[in-house]
Amino acid sequence: MISPLASISPKAQLGKNVTVSPFATIEDNVIIGDNVWIGPSAVIMSYTRIGSHCKIFPGAAIGAEPQDLKFKGEESTVEIGDYTTIREFVTIHRGTSDKMITKVGDHCLIMSYVHIAHDCIVGNHVILANSVALSGHIQIEDYVIIEGMSAAQQFITIGKHAFVAGASLIRKSVPPYVRCAREPLQYIGINAVGLTRRGFTSEQIKHIEDIYRIIYVKGHNLQNALEFVEKEVSDSTFKREILEFIRIQKDGVIKGI
Repeated sequence: MISPLASISPKAQLGKNVTVSPFATIEDNVIIGDNVWIGPSAVIMSYTRIGSHCKIFPGAAIGAEPQDLKFKGEESTVEIGDYTTIREFVTIHRGTSDKMITKVGDHCLIMSYVHIAHDCIVGNHVILANSVALSGHIQIEDYVIIEGMSAAQQFITIGKHAFVAGASLIRKSVPPYVRCAREPLQYIGINAVGLTRRGFTSEQIKHIEDIYRIIYVKGHNLQNALEFVEKEVSDSTFKREILEFIRIQKDGVIKGI
């Protein structure tokens, strides 16, 4: 149902069974998939792409120009995947010439007052709780959960299946599969509860825990710890993922206990 009180550009493309509530605004060059619900006073700005089966709650603003002085009006986009929910007063800004896109994946829950800045890439099944703030150029991998009131510094990466405690200041990249908390932010264990819920076996969880015990608990410096893991821990996809993730982070990763 399209409310007669909504403002919809004739240059926007809406899929089948789209609901647009009163006082919502949809600008030029917007593409919206099937079975999307757009709440009252939501604003979908130009160059936004929204997948199917999404819910956009009242007051959300998607596709605004980035808050970056280097932005020169390039036709960058915001892309939202399928089955993603964007709650009240979320703001998601378009990309810049760096990536030309800001992206949120499938099956995500973006809670109220979250800000996702330009050139962020958010994976699938991600939960960003109330008032999380992402600076520009951040990558959030699949199945990450960031609790409320947390803020992330630009250019960091948060690895898949990681869990970040509420009110955290995220200044360094967070490796996959871990839990982190405290100030300054540090490793406090692996995300065993989340991994169990997602079907990881007890053997897989123990293997991941053994790797991080060497990296973060045994007292090695990081370089020695990575070399020890490389030589002494049995090979696995998890081992390769963890080592590669840590090694490619130019500005380092969070510290240990």
